[in-house]
Amino acid sequence: MPNRLAQATSPYLIQHAGNPVDWFPWGDEAFAEARRRDVPVLLSIGYAACHWCHVMAHESFEDEPTAQLMNAGFVNVKVDREERPDVDSVYMEATQAMTGQGGWPMTVFMTPDGAPFYCGTYFPREHFQRLLMGVSQAWHADRAGILEQGGRVVDALSGPRVPPGGEPPDAATLASAVGRLFEGYDHERGGYGDAPKFPPSMIMEFLLRHHARVGDGGTGRTALEMVRHTAAEMARGGMYDQVGGGFARYSVDAGWVVPHFEKMLYDNALLLRAYTHLWRRTGDPLARRIALETADWMVADLRTEEGGFASALDADSEGEEGLFYVWTRPQLREALGEEDGDWAAELFGVTEDGTFEHGSSVLQLRADPDDAPRHARVRARLRQARALRVPPARDDKVVAAWNGLAVAGLAEAGALLERPDLVDRAREAARLLTGTHYSRGRLARTSRDGVAGTSTGVLEDYADVAEGLLALHAVTGEPEWVAVAGELLETVLDRFPDGQGGFYDTADDAEALFNRPQDPTDNAAPSGRFAAAGALLGYAALTGSTRHREAAGAALSLAAVLAEKAPRFAGWGLAVAEAYLAGPLEIAVVGPESDPDTDSLHRAALLATAPGAVVTRGNGVDDGGIGLLRDRPLVGGRPAAYVCRGFTCRLPVTTVDALVAELELA
Repeated sequence: MPNRLAQATSPYLIQHAGNPVDWFPWGDEAFAEARRRDVPVLLSIGYAACHWCHVMAHESFEDEPTAQLMNAGFVNVKVDREERPDVDSVYMEATQAMTGQGGWPMTVFMTPDGAPFYCGTYFPREHFQRLLMGVSQAWHADRAGILEQGGRVVDALSGPRVPPGGEPPDAATLASAVGRLFEGYDHERGGYGDAPKFPPSMIMEFLLRHHARVGDGGTGRTALEMVRHTAAEMARGGMYDQVGGGFARYSVDAGWVVPHFEKMLYDNALLLRAYTHLWRRTGDPLARRIALETADWMVADLRTEEGGFASALDADSEGEEGLFYVWTRPQLREALGEEDGDWAAELFGVTEDGTFEHGSSVLQLRADPDDAPRHARVRARLRQARALRVPPARDDKVVAAWNGLAVAGLAEAGALLERPDLVDRAREAARLLTGTHYSRGRLARTSRDGVAGTSTGVLEDYADVAEGLLALHAVTGEPEWVAVAGELLETVLDRFPDGQGGFYDTADDAEALFNRPQDPTDNAAPSGRFAAAGALLGYAALTGSTRHREAAGAALSLAAVLAEKAPRFAGWGLAVAEAYLAGPLEIAVVGPESDPDTDSLHRAALLATAPGAVVTRGNGVDDGGIGLLRDRPLVGGRPAAYVCRGFTCRLPVTTVDALVAELELA
């Protein structure tokens, strides 16, 4: 019989609806039941695409004897970390403090008041069973000791821990951050650190902006070369899906050979933008190809019927990690024929022994093929053959923040790479966000099947959606996106401040946990704090709002601290700091909507590589409520472009050549 999770909106929770465990969703009912029964709460946190979450589910949560121990001694609560990042953040901090490490599935034993007293991650079944019995016995035999332990954890983790800021990073600090990144750079294989190796999309954005500001002198050339090398190594390795496009979450080795096969929306949205911007900066054809293939994969495999984008594809299919993606030489010959199969095996690095498990190989493309049309035909036939396999499951909930990132990436890729269909997909996702997730200044964190979920938006939702809407406006000139972005940022300024120039991750009227989460560092996606700084800065440049610019500067103050200590965890903050230091540049294009000269000026403006350059477009008559368009008329009846900084503008220009010259001087 299904348990309480059968009514959930989260695909991850629904995966556990048939367990013999008497699961509760997170909420007052679970804690009230724990107090009534006088038992601890067992909190299990994971997400739908998590491989080890599946392993623990199969071993323990689907096992009757284990479930009986859980049900007898605990009230069991299951949480989707992607739906409730606030709950995940608070208890992950406790897990890391108590064990020195974190990860998912996360397992937390807590009092009925929510105080954690024992934490861990994945436990094998026999270990987990012993732990259940031990904790249950200790609860009854040493209640005072357990309550004291929980109290100590709560006391240690409660209260603000983010230091008050000073000034945003200056030029010297940003150059120093590039130097520190260079010291930790993998000069052979690209990226940072050893295995597992994650895609450094936000660092890439910082380094591209740094090069755009300083050029090839000083640390500029070093910054650009790190981006180019890393981008090529990732794109040619096994972490990139050489058949279908798109990136896996991370590489389990330092050489980008074998991925952890789950594919996340946020990674691909961020990498889409990074590769698009690399192409804009260098004209690199590999960057262009990867950007377009990634965008096409997002649309083909993650887009929902409502126009949004699903959260992730699972790593597993038919119970095996990576089974959908890997190949053997015989499989290539079966799909392609002997001649093309052997050619593909050499091209993609498929060996007799294999690079993965059971003699299979993850496809790589370490060099461009000598026959590009043949490569295209082979990829198409492999896609057809792979389509006959059992695909990985899809977590089809729509997360506001990650869809905001997708809107930004698709809008910019569509405009810069001349794919208007991608701009249309960005616009459709934006409509879902503003129509389904958004109401009267507030955001719902998730939706599914066009219905908003019950979890309230966190800081990253407001910031990333605002960022996406501002990027969509830059591409389309449609003023409604700026209006909604302004309302979202007003909520950020009203509901999230920490009183020290930064922000909490939850609003002041969100559910109270034992600590109000506040993590300012970038992780797999931009931190809420730095994402908010970027959106606030862009909005200030469009509207002339001093209040928003000052808030962005205050939020960036922590980036200066992280630049000196841990720049790898402040990539987006440093990228926004580059824009802050550069102005950012403001470009207003005015002219009739259907005029090709207006379009040409607009495209030239979008191709500007100045850090965080803000672009707007209007008709020269109605400013649409956008301050940067105010009093920007056509010139002699002709379309014109105004290049400004801090709303102080140079003389308008009417040709693309003149605009390019102005941008080079600015």
